[in-house]
Amino acid sequence: MQHDVAEILRRHISTYRRTHGLSYEQAKAVSAILNCRTPALGGVMKECSVCKKWEFHFKACKNRHCPQCGAFEKAQWLEAQKKWLLPIHYYHVVFTIDHVFNPLVRFNQQLLFKLFIDTAAQLLKEFGQTYLGGEIGFSMVLHTWGQTMQDHLHLHFIVTGGALVASPTGYRWQAASREFLFPVLLLSNQFRNRFCFALAQRWAEGKLNTNDGALDVPTMLQHALSQNWEVYIQSPLYGPEKLIEYLGRYIFRIAISNHRIVSVGKDTVTFKYRDNRDEGEEKLMTLHAHEFIRRFLAHVLPAGFVRIRHFGLHHSSCRTKLQHARRALGLPFQLPVILKLKFLDWFQKITQSDDDPRTCQFCGKGLMLPIREFGPVFGWRLKVHAVLGLFSSWKLVFA
Repeated sequence: MQHDVAEILRRHISTYRRTHGLSYEQAKAVSAILNCRTPALGGVMKECSVCKKWEFHFKACKNRHCPQCGAFEKAQWLEAQKKWLLPIHYYHVVFTIDHVFNPLVRFNQQLLFKLFIDTAAQLLKEFGQTYLGGEIGFSMVLHTWGQTMQDHLHLHFIVTGGALVASPTGYRWQAASREFLFPVLLLSNQFRNRFCFALAQRWAEGKLNTNDGALDVPTMLQHALSQNWEVYIQSPLYGPEKLIEYLGRYIFRIAISNHRIVSVGKDTVTFKYRDNRDEGEEKLMTLHAHEFIRRFLAHVLPAGFVRIRHFGLHHSSCRTKLQHARRALGLPFQLPVILKLKFLDWFQKITQSDDDPRTCQFCGKGLMLPIREFGPVFGWRLKVHAVLGLFSSWKLVFA
């Protein structure tokens, strides 16, 4: 039996709310996930062009936290990234802040996410100038969770293995070694010191929510500064498309995918995870349903917060510099035109089939074409439709 996050929320969110408060963003995400691909969002009535039989397709919620949504949006995003790809090797760089700050992050998400991103991005720009003599390009995705949905705030960067260097005679490309990008220990230490210094400033200015003084920021800073922080630089092992695919894995969803949920008991949820402390071995974890929901909702982003960001040569303001980089690397000066990804082409690619997904399931000859849209169906109307069997043959689609 296939289990999903919506099933868990449907069973337990009412009792969860009695003991846990939900932020506006969390409540909005819960509502979207529960209503996704149900009559509550309305949909489209489709009719076969040959046999004239019909069926309902309910709309997706398209909430960025929904485990059911985002597959096509992710494919569109991946396609768009081809605009800045260069014929070079790319590095995978990961920044992680000390876990002692996790309680503080919960009360200051917007502020600390921004501080984290700005500090890491500025350091990469500076190291690019220092060690490569020019401007690098890099793109970032924010992750807030680990394999068991625990708090684990970290940034994934894809970084050009080289920089665009300006000279009196024009631009040239300075390639980085495949074995070395930047000195990782120095990068780690400077990141730790800058982040902690900036955090101390904000605390001194009274900008941090310390939960009415319950969070001891000076002690956190003292502990963090005594530790070695994790900054990881992976040498190029595969092409940039693979790395971008990895970064895009959780762009339009959070914490856990439905396929990892193994079973749902009366009050428990069991799911698969990979134990990174045991060479990535796959294991099972069982949590109380309320703890599962708490962990899941802890990773709902603040309203309007952008998880994906581009810097340097990857930023939209540096398109001319990107063109000069292309020319220096032997490519045409003009950026490539990225055609908009079509749903039918994408669907056939992921299913590895030439079959048209619109083919009528009844006669196998005609196409199911939209004839009428309908709004949300709820309350007594939903009961009437259920009695009449109007929704007995609905299909789920990426609407």
